[in-house]
Amino acid sequence: NQTTVNEFILLGFSYGLQGQTVLFLVFLVTYMVTITENAIIIFVVKSNHHLHKPMYYFLGNLSFLEMWYISVTLPRFLFGFWSQSKSISFSSCMTQIYFFISLCCTECVLLAVMAYDRFLAVCHPLRYAAIMTHKLCFQLSFLSWAGGFSISLVKVSFISRLTFCGPQVINHFFCDISPVLNLSCTDISLAETVDFALALVILLVPLLIIVFSYGCIMSTVLCMPSAQGRRKAISTCTSHFSVLIIFFSATLFIYARPRRIHPFNLNKIVSIFYAVFTPALNPLIYCLRNKEVKQ
Repeated sequence: NQTTVNEFILLGFSYGLQGQTVLFLVFLVTYMVTITENAIIIFVVKSNHHLHKPMYYFLGNLSFLEMWYISVTLPRFLFGFWSQSKSISFSSCMTQIYFFISLCCTECVLLAVMAYDRFLAVCHPLRYAAIMTHKLCFQLSFLSWAGGFSISLVKVSFISRLTFCGPQVINHFFCDISPVLNLSCTDISLAETVDFALALVILLVPLLIIVFSYGCIMSTVLCMPSAQGRRKAISTCTSHFSVLIIFFSATLFIYARPRRIHPFNLNKIVSIFYAVFTPALNPLIYCLRNKEVKQ
């Protein structure tokens, strides 16, 4: 199908000049802090030999991902505050969807990989070093990135084939799947079904791995004879578990449901939380809860 709409208008947020100024400053500071925090974590992990462990290798991957995750949406959003034109071309919109969903899917898998790493460290400490080798760490991280970008490619290929003939206004601050599907003037059932099915796969499979891993961790911790051993085991997992709760609660709300929904401001608020503030919170959680990183 050929598209009859060559560009979209991103509605964003309309709160008057004073409100726009406050939002611009909040998001600008958040963006700068997020990039700085994650860059520092990557530098610290790379430059400290005692952090050259699988857990911090995956943390470095997560920090690198978060820098790109927020950069896919926020710079253009900030530019749109003061730009006379809030339009985005069709190809740019599809590109933004592709990279945003790719990074979101990659993070789902990467968080499951990090849960598996904690499972091995707590439940099989004597075999941990033999199992979680440098080669396996690379393979798991490659699987996370390749899987996320491949699934997103399938999603976007179906969406880009739809016909869009107006209206052009996207009730969001960036191109996301649900608000874009709302604008299609042709049958979206196939694209919606494929997108929903893949969303369930990329969310539920990592969630099952996470639930299994943490179920085994809790069982092992409860069987430990000493309170000190229990505290040490739990301390290695609390930061990761906190990140899991924040990420999956928001992501499941947005993506694990049929796509053609009427746009609410609630969706935009939740999207701000997981697309903007979560990448800023993750480094703080890992730094505040992890003694090795703080040292």
